[in-house]
This record gives sequence, structure tokens and C-alpha cells, in this order.
Amino acid sequence: MKKIALLITLLANPVSGLAQPDIADLLRLNQSIVHVSVVLGNGKTGTGTGVVVSSEYVATNCHILANAHGSNIAKYGDGYQPIAMKADWQHDLCLLKFEKLPFTPVAMRDSATLLYEEEVFTVGYPSGNSVPQPSYGTIKATYPYDNNLIIRSDAAFALGSSGGAMFDQNFNLIGITSFKNPGRNSFYYSMPVEWVKRLFDTPDLTTLKTSEQPFWALPNNQHPYFMQVVVPYQNQEWPELKRISHLWTMDQPQLSDAWYFLGVAAFESHQIAEAKRHLNKCMALNNRHLDALLTLSKIAVLEKNSAQLEKMISLIQPLNKVQAEQLSIKVLALKSE
Repeated sequence: MKKIALLITLLANPVSGLAQPDIADLLRLNQSIVHVSVVLGNGKTGTGTGVVVSSEYVATNCHILANAHGSNIAKYGDGYQPIAMKADWQHDLCLLKFEKLPFTPVAMRDSATLLYEEEVFTVGYPSGNSVPQPSYGTIKATYPYDNNLIIRSDAAFALGSSGGAMFDQNFNLIGITSFKNPGRNSFYYSMPVEWVKRLFDTPDLTTLKTSEQPFWALPNNQHPYFMQVVVPYQNQEWPELKRISHLWTMDQPQLSDAWYFLGVAAFESHQIAEAKRHLNKCMALNNRHLDALLTLSKIAVLEKNSAQLEKMISLIQPLNKVQAEQLSIKVLALKSE
């Protein structure tokens, strides 16, 4: 019955035009995704998601477990009690340790090999769901942090999906779905599997007590720049976005997203020549940066430059055919004026 329920869920959430895995593939992956439960200090329970990464270990987010009175995982109505755990509180990754588990461990792929706009999907247990839920999208950015790469995608996940799995199209685990910024049009972040692998060699713990916080839960002024730009970007606070992005470009001049956000701030402030300079810098660093290409396309439309718009479309086509087709209509409109 549980597999039938998952099938119904998948049929109700079809893939949105992306060449994503079929239902049979997702049902097989279900063997590697577990429900995590914790007992909180107030007597209530908390929930999250876990991913089976070996015959003994389930990876999840530490913020699910922190300072709980106990934890367990469940699958198909059966519960399993961990015998120990390993924790990287700062990076929000924990491994729950068990006696040999009857589940299928996932293969893992390092974040350093990921490409912008590569198709991905996530699987987790959002609150109120008894079966894993898939979500589909693409890699939007990878951000250097503590010698690895934080992954941002537009594959949405909700409360309860923390600790879930992000997969590539070959069903390799590439990240643990961990946090999103508040508000509408959220940015979704996953922790790299390199940090999961590193945990295998750390000491076992027998307590869930900690005073440490994950880096993303610290005050905003202690966040990395890739987080600091989000609120002014969403709130259309262009001078503030320009200020933070400028600091970002000085701190990480080889990071394309820093130049992209600086370019957006200039574009929205009607500083077109400056915007083009920053966006072209972004493209020189990363020719798969779809958002930069789309902003440069807006500039081409404003300047009624059909030749430039056609050039942008040729670069967008391999990344997003739907966007390219929509822009092609604007080329015809420009040429008819």
C-alpha cells in the first residue's frame, strides 16, 4: 500500500518539462530515504528526513537532532534506534549509526563536479506526509565555503524535508537538503556529500546535546555573502544589494554569482552600461550562468538590439529551451518594428 501511495503522489506531481527520472526509478530510490523522528524537551516530537549512505549510517541535518531527548528512524512502519552518532554541528550534517540496516545505500558524487543548470531532483518527507515527496529543478549556483561547495537549486523543499536527498540524473546523491531563506521565491541550499564522507572518520558521540549552531542560523552579518545578498535581492533594495555584492566581488573576484548580483543591482538602478560590464564579467567566469544571460537578454530588448538578443538565445538554448523559445518571439517583434 505504501508503494501505491507513493505512486499516486508522483502522478500528482509530474515532472515540469525536465528530463527527470521516471516513477519506477523513484520507487527504487525510496529504499534509501527514511523518516527521522526526535523527542523534544517539551514532550513534543520533531521530524525530518534521512538518507542511507552505508549499511550502518543515515545522513541527516544536525538541526533536527540538536538537544533532543532521543531519536529514531522509521521505514514501512518499522522503527530503528541509533546506537551512536557523528556530528558536524557547524555544517549541519550528522550521521546516525545503527546495527546493519536492511536498506539500500546511495552512491555519492562530489559537488565539485556539478554544473550550473544541471537537472537535479530532491526527495524528502515534508511535514504531514508519510511517503517521500519528489521535487524537480536545476543547479542554480555552487558557493565555496570551508573548502567545499554549498549547492543552491530551485528544487523546492518544505519543513520536514531537512536532511533529505538531492540527486543527479544518474541517481547519485549530491547533497543533503538543509535550509532555505525565509519569504517568497526562496533560495534552497544543500550541503555537499564531501562533508558527509568526512564524517565517517570522526569519533562517535552518544549525546544530542550541543551549544553549537549551524552557520546559516547565525546573525545575518555573520553569514557568507551568498546569503547576505538574498534579502535585499528579494526586497528589491538595489543600493543595499549593490553594496553587499561589491564587497563580495572584492572578496571572491573569481565567483560568477558575485558579479551577477552586482550586475542585477546596476540593471535595476537603470545603470545599463555598468550592468552590462558586470554581467559580461559573470559570463566570462561561467558561460552557463542562465540568470546572467536572461538579464543580458532584457538589456538587448531595451536597446532594441535583435542581433545581441539572438546571440543570447543561442547561449540560452542548451540550458533552457523554454526560455529560448520565449525570447525568440521577442526577436521577431524587434525585427518587425
